[in-house]
Amino acid sequence: MTARVVVVDDDPMILKKAWSILNDNGMKTVVLKSGDQLLEHLRTGPAPDLILLDICMPGMDGFDVLKEIRNREDKGHEIPVIFLTANEDEAAEAKGLAYGAMDYIKKPFVPNVLVLRVKHAIELTRLQHDLAGEVEKKTEALEKKSREHDQLFLHVVASLASAIDAKDTYTNGHSTRVAEYSREIARRCGYDEKRQEEIYMMGLLHDVGKIGVPDSVINKPDRLNDEEFAMIKTHPAVGGRILGNIIEMPSLANGARWHHERYDGRGYPDGLTGEDIPEEARIIAVADAYDAMSSNRSYRKALSQAQVREEIVKGRGRQFDPRFADIMTEMIDEDKEYRLRDRKENEDE
Repeated sequence: MTARVVVVDDDPMILKKAWSILNDNGMKTVVLKSGDQLLEHLRTGPAPDLILLDICMPGMDGFDVLKEIRNREDKGHEIPVIFLTANEDEAAEAKGLAYGAMDYIKKPFVPNVLVLRVKHAIELTRLQHDLAGEVEKKTEALEKKSREHDQLFLHVVASLASAIDAKDTYTNGHSTRVAEYSREIARRCGYDEKRQEEIYMMGLLHDVGKIGVPDSVINKPDRLNDEEFAMIKTHPAVGGRILGNIIEMPSLANGARWHHERYDGRGYPDGLTGEDIPEEARIIAVADAYDAMSSNRSYRKALSQAQVREEIVKGRGRQFDPRFADIMTEMIDEDKEYRLRDRKENEDE
C-alpha cells in the first residue's frame, strides 16, 4: 500500500525538497503552504498516513493546527503528526508532544533521516492499528469462546514478540526468556495465576518499540554513538504508544514503556523513582537485565554467572527494586549449572 504524506510549510524550498525526497522513495506526497490549507485538505481529500507540519507559519501556527486536528470527530484525529522545526527549543518540543505530536524532525533535514523517520512512523502507526484491530476481532469472539480467544491472543502476542526478536541476530528468543523469568519472579512473589500470565504477556512485548529502530543500530558490533543511542532510547515510549490503544488490557503497555526506568530515578523515558514505577515494569527490568547479561550480544560475549549475580546485587536499590533483585539472585543461586540463561548459549558450550 502506497503511503500518503502531507507536508505543510510556508517555505517553498522546504516543500520542494520534501516532495522530491518522499516521492522518489515511493510515497504519494501532497505539499501545502498553510494550516488552513491542511484543514481544508483533510475535510475534502483522502486522509493521509502522516502529516509533516511546520511550527512557525503565518496565521495558524503548527500548535494551533494540531489542536484543530486532534479535536476532529472523524478518524482524522488519529493521523500521526511529526513537527518540522529549525529551533532547538525543548519547551516547544514538550508542548508539541503534549498536544499529541508523534515526533520532531529538525530543519534543514537530511534526506535519508527524513525517509527513515517517516517510514518508521507510518509502520508504527499501522502496526498499532493492526494490533488493536486483531485484539478487537478476538474480543468479539470472546463472547462465544473465551478460552479460544485467550489462546489466540497469546499466539498473536508471541508471534509479534518473535518478529521483534528477529531484528537482533544475537538475541533471538530474548522476549520469551524475559517473559518466563518475569512470570517466575511474579510466582515467587505470591501472585495468582492470572496476574502471572498478565506479567508474562507484558514481558513478551516489552521490546515491541524496537520495531522503530533500524536493524543496523540494533546489530551494530561497536559502541553506539550519541545519535544511535538516542534512537535506542526511543523504544520504550514507542512501545508504550503501540500498546496503549489495547483497551481490553490497559496495563499491557506498562512493561514496554517503563522497563528501562531505574529505582533511583535515573532511568528513561520518564525518570520515575521507586514505587512510582509500575510493579510489573520493575519485575521485567530485573528479568531483562539478567537476560541481557547472560546472553551473547553483538558487542560482547555473555558474562559469567558470578559476574551477572554481582551486577544484580550491585544494582539492588539503585537500578532494581530490592525485593525483585533478591528474588533474581535467589533464582541464580539455585541454578548451580547456569542453565537458566539462553538455551542456545548452553548448547554452544
